[in-house]
Amino acid sequence: MFKALGRFFQKVKDGLSKTRQVIGGALRRLVGGGRTIDAAFLQELEDTLLSADIGIAKSEEIVAELQTKYKTGEVAKGEDLLAFLKASLRSELAAVENEIRFQPSGPTVVLVVGVNGAGKTTTIAKLAHRLTGLGKKVLIAAGDTYRAAAIEQLTIWAERAKVDIVKGEAGGDAAAIAFDAIAAAQARGIDVVLIDTAGRLHNKEHLMRELEKIRRVIQKRLPDAPHDVLLVLDATAGQNAVQQAKVFGESMGVTGLVITKLDGTAKGGIAITIKRELGLTVRYIGVGEGMDDLQPFDPDAFIEAIFA
Repeated sequence: MFKALGRFFQKVKDGLSKTRQVIGGALRRLVGGGRTIDAAFLQELEDTLLSADIGIAKSEEIVAELQTKYKTGEVAKGEDLLAFLKASLRSELAAVENEIRFQPSGPTVVLVVGVNGAGKTTTIAKLAHRLTGLGKKVLIAAGDTYRAAAIEQLTIWAERAKVDIVKGEAGGDAAAIAFDAIAAAQARGIDVVLIDTAGRLHNKEHLMRELEKIRRVIQKRLPDAPHDVLLVLDATAGQNAVQQAKVFGESMGVTGLVITKLDGTAKGGIAITIKRELGLTVRYIGVGEGMDDLQPFDPDAFIEAIFA
């Protein structure tokens, strides 16, 4: 494939090594064994797909469709089967814009949400690094005032990304910090404002009220903001990530997902499950610890990397 070349594809391929071992490796062993596509084969196929968090509905659909196509001669053993699996999984991942929705004038405001531990802080820093590489002037707002450590960590990461940060005291008003950041961005000619937020989902009602307040307050300064709401999900959370996506999607009007820690799990299929169940698409994926390891999501490269 045209995407299966170069540094970008290699990063994705390396980052998805565990998922590739579970899905790609197992499926290639199944296909390469010359086995008949019988009940035992189909059960093993379904188990393999489920182990990567493809999801029950999609796994059952693949098995049923494969059984039908095999009986009618549309799919044979070997590479035909592999091509069918790739096409079926790829069909779930619609082609979407995979960068921030930059505004033609004034600062583009991005609200970054997600539970604590999902990787929000490092994602914001890596995204800031990526955007500066695209020639954008970036400002970070330390809106997770619930944890003092969050402000300290984000400050360190902002220094690494070589971008400015607006912050307040621990326990301060997160909405006021977001407001001040947008005002500063307008005064300094900043292109993108990345706003961190708290992520204590165990107190869901309070958290959602706070996030809604941030939205209302920043709209007083910039009526059409936020222009993007990115939800950061930890791939290692598996099906819990689906539940998190439901909660934030219903409350915050999420416009895109960032799936982190794909290099540490075999559950890369969660991207397919969330798109299928909730209609939320992935914008970026985290495939490592380095500043360059946040990559724009490319469905073709993603599927090819799993089966490479």
